[in-house]
Amino acid sequence: MSNTLITNTKVFVKEQLTNAEGGHDWFHTERVYNIAKRIAENEEVDALVVELAALLHDVADPKFHNGDEEIGPKTARTFLSSQNVDSEIVDHVVNIIRHMSFKNSLDRNQATFTSLEMQVVQDADRLDAIGAIGIARTFNYGGFKNREMYNPDIPPNLNMTKEEYKNSNAPTINHFYEKLLLLKDKINTVTGKQMAAERHQFMLDYLEQFYKEWNT
Repeated sequence: MSNTLITNTKVFVKEQLTNAEGGHDWFHTERVYNIAKRIAENEEVDALVVELAALLHDVADPKFHNGDEEIGPKTARTFLSSQNVDSEIVDHVVNIIRHMSFKNSLDRNQATFTSLEMQVVQDADRLDAIGAIGIARTFNYGGFKNREMYNPDIPPNLNMTKEEYKNSNAPTINHFYEKLLLLKDKINTVTGKQMAAERHQFMLDYLEQFYKEWNT
């Protein structure tokens, strides 16, 4: 069943993400899926839960649905139930989708949930947010939202609440300091940490070059 289920899930997600913003499209999901599988090879996890959560994690991202944080979990649950997936697996995948995002880590009142499977998918998603692709995704989204690339007069907010993070319209460069450069130290798995180190350094090198050119 699992091979058919994974195939059906890929088809469903591709359909849902038709015309999605370029940083949160099917190719992002595919990268997260592939990274998650790579990390899972070195972890004692339920591979099916990891693969389903990776594929469905951005099926309905709140920032493209008026901030609705339940539309993603609901969409995933409805789809998995239609595939007659065991209820325990459905609940696990839905909990991963509901709790894995960076912004939820900023909410001190957020109900806590974790599992080894969530840590794997969370690492995979965070790895795709850093490095060369992470930089490209960040500027793509900034352009999508018509934000300034950089404004020296607007410093990063290093102590944002979840609501401030969700409502921020700050220049794109600020996002490096408010999220991207923080992710390396939030990676859970050994494999993820190894992958994050190179990507983190690439961002530091990029920022050094960016400021050098800006100030020329």
